[in-house]
Amino acid sequence: MTREWIPAHLKVTVGESAVASCAASLSALLLEVPVWAMFVGWIAFFSRGGQLRQGLISLVCVLAGLVFGMAAAGALAALGPHLGAATVGVVVFAVAMLVVSLRMLPMFNNLLGFFLGLVAWFAAHRPASLANFAELAIAATVGTLAGWLASRVHHRWTPPVAASA
Repeated sequence: MTREWIPAHLKVTVGESAVASCAASLSALLLEVPVWAMFVGWIAFFSRGGQLRQGLISLVCVLAGLVFGMAAAGALAALGPHLGAATVGVVVFAVAMLVVSLRMLPMFNNLLGFFLGLVAWFAAHRPASLANFAELAIAATVGTLAGWLASRVHHRWTPPVAASA
């Protein structure tokens, strides 16, 4: 049995950290999208097990959540003058009914992904526009791809578990 010069867990930690650093740098310096929004995509990727197909489904849920957030922001603005302080409760109830009911969808049923998109939209504090949607969508997509790369690093350098006899 040979002893590794660098333990596997350290390789994984350094590799995953390097992926996160590259994704953050790409987001901030080249794409000029919010780094925190990139991590929304990263989190969504791992919310369903860390496989590419599931990660892409989660990304679609995040993107739908962004759309729901835009619609909710528009509803808040439109209904605010009429409903006053009750507006938030009414809009949140309607959006929550929509999002929670989506758990019944056969494939796109990632509630965490939908809510991550909603939270990202409201955290951005930006007016509803295609450009603002695109900015957050690009950031989440970079995060999803970075999550996939990090999962590949983990898979590559994590030794298989020995079967018990």
